[in-house]
Amino acid sequence: MSSMAESDEHDEIMIGALVSTVWLELRHRVSAALAAAGFDDYRPTHESVFQWLGPDGDRVSDLAQHAGMTRQSMAELVDYLEAHGYVERVPDPSDGRAVLVQRTDRGWMVNRAARRVVEETQAEWARALGREEFDHLLSHLRRLAGVIQRPARVAGHPRTRRGAR
Repeated sequence: MSSMAESDEHDEIMIGALVSTVWLELRHRVSAALAAAGFDDYRPTHESVFQWLGPDGDRVSDLAQHAGMTRQSMAELVDYLEAHGYVERVPDPSDGRAVLVQRTDRGWMVNRAARRVVEETQAEWARALGREEFDHLLSHLRRLAGVIQRPARVAGHPRTRRGAR
């Protein structure tokens, strides 16, 4: 449990900084775990691809829009990840002129490993806050995500779950 002084230190912090603090901690933990699991060519900047790439793939322009970045920046990330075997470009079955970016098996392995880290972190934080308080926090954040209408794309997909293939 945190002391009153620690609590007071955070009382005036606004939601952006609070959410960023949590996100940065998760990002650090996921990156460290992926490096330890042999994905030593993974970089935290690749998170935008793995988080926002739909389970069936996306065009680079759509992926860039979901991630809130330029098409050129996203294309550079995709080029790197393709060269390292995490994603592949395939013809879009709905438009013969277009190309989709899809995860390879190696890419799905990254998502599964990241999910495990996040699940472990959530369990740790639930113990620290108390299960009921943590569940309320998740419930409120999920409701807020619904209000904002920006889905997490692949976060709940079966291929990210433990043991899924």
